[in-house]
Amino acid sequence: MAKELRYNTDARARLEHGVNALADAVKVTLGPKGRNAVLEKLTGPPTITNDGVTIAREIQLREPFANMGAQLVKEVAMKTNGVVGDGTTTATVLAQAMVREGLRSVDAGANPMRVRRGIERAVSVVVDSLHEQTSQIGGQSDLQRIATLAASDDEVIGHAISKAVDYVGKSGVVTTEESDTLGLSVDIVDGIEFDHGYISGYMVTDPERMEAVHTNPLILLTNKKITQVQDIMPSIEVAKRADRPLVVLAEEVDGPALQLLVGGNMHKTMQSVVVRAPGFGHRRVAELEDLAVALGGHVIAKDTGIELSEISVEHLGSCDRITVTENETTIVGGHGDQRLLDARIAQLVSQHERAKIEADQESLELRIARLTGRVAVIRVGGATSVELKERMLRVEDALAATRAAVEAGIVSGGGTALAQSHRALADLDLTGDEAIGCDVVRRALAEPLRWIAINAGFDGDEVVEVVAGLPLGHGFNALTGEYGDMFDDGVIDPFKVTRAALESAASIAALLITTETAVVEEVLGNPGAIMAPGFGDLAEGMVRPSNIY
Repeated sequence: MAKELRYNTDARARLEHGVNALADAVKVTLGPKGRNAVLEKLTGPPTITNDGVTIAREIQLREPFANMGAQLVKEVAMKTNGVVGDGTTTATVLAQAMVREGLRSVDAGANPMRVRRGIERAVSVVVDSLHEQTSQIGGQSDLQRIATLAASDDEVIGHAISKAVDYVGKSGVVTTEESDTLGLSVDIVDGIEFDHGYISGYMVTDPERMEAVHTNPLILLTNKKITQVQDIMPSIEVAKRADRPLVVLAEEVDGPALQLLVGGNMHKTMQSVVVRAPGFGHRRVAELEDLAVALGGHVIAKDTGIELSEISVEHLGSCDRITVTENETTIVGGHGDQRLLDARIAQLVSQHERAKIEADQESLELRIARLTGRVAVIRVGGATSVELKERMLRVEDALAATRAAVEAGIVSGGGTALAQSHRALADLDLTGDEAIGCDVVRRALAEPLRWIAINAGFDGDEVVEVVAGLPLGHGFNALTGEYGDMFDDGVIDPFKVTRAALESAASIAALLITTETAVVEEVLGNPGAIMAPGFGDLAEGMVRPSNIY
């Protein structure tokens, strides 16, 4: 297919148009008084949100060159969200400012490669300056303030998240779930929990609560499918001799084997419950091995060389108590060796540090949290599906910001830390076009503060000028309209989020200002349609391939 090309100033101007279109849609959400955006959905009701990355994901422009610029800034939001889960609007605003100032310099005759070098060196100095300003979290009050600010000053969300994060600590995991009830609730799980419940309701011990609760059970762990009586009979005999309940965690239990276990429960000849093993695919064996260490048993699998027919009491794990509902299982007080458990956790932490894929990192985080016994679940409800989605996005952003603050500390918030970090650039000795690149960063650093003030109804340029002359850490509180110590006012941001936003923005801006040629697919006939000569319109109304993100 033929290509359409644009060069030099024309190419950069079209790309900048796309950058501005996306950034202008996102930056109105910045700050405690930021507004919302309404996003149309092809199915279901529209989404109302002030989450930057959610808005950015929805934006596709008709003009292909401008759309490429928009997709580049979308990458800023996506990258920031992927690293820290928050700060996407700040990153977008910074990127727009750097692109604007950088292209202005290049069009005036500056060498784009030297400007890029100046941007990179300036950002490195600013990051070091931000790190020097960082303070560690002082307690649950700091956690609550971080979460409240990230949730658009919603104190209910802030309290729920601070409670959950304070409980689980750095190594624990906080998850979010949609709830059928209104409001927010925090469930603290004391022990090992996973999202698989009993296979048969005939195995419950409490019909009113529909739970199967067993004390001091023997637990069979296997990734095999159990269908025949002879496969399960050795485990049943071991449990009956020990006069203890039997819990079966297996890939699948069906047929005569399941009928035997259900019949034993119904006739009160033995107590048992069957649960589908946690995990999927290759991760299932790994998660079963985690449980085996925590429970003091062995995984019955082909790789271990242990057969179901050879099972003895030494192969089975145990715990103080297990509670199984229709959808989840909670194990309390595993009887595994603590030294082996600590070694297993250390091994998983090491794997997490080496993991590159986000899905692997999340899986390892959850496994570590299970073994440390620290898991908190925030259940989010709303009066309508639109409200539920909007609140869920704010909870997820606030949770990400809070975890980032716990990991790497906090800086003064409200755009103050970035706006005042330009002071560190005074000591950076650059000349020529590299100095121009440094000026690009210096002018862009105040942009988040300016838009926070504008969205709150104040003169952005005036606020930036005043904050520039205040002592370090003193800034503008957009919620009250007053100037003061940001830490004392509780206006704080996670250092990790601020750093990620700045670095992501600078990365894309530096690439865009060095662009000399833009190439897109040539549009034939109807814009947005895919056509072939001689066959007419093959896909009327389909999105252009170059527009698919």
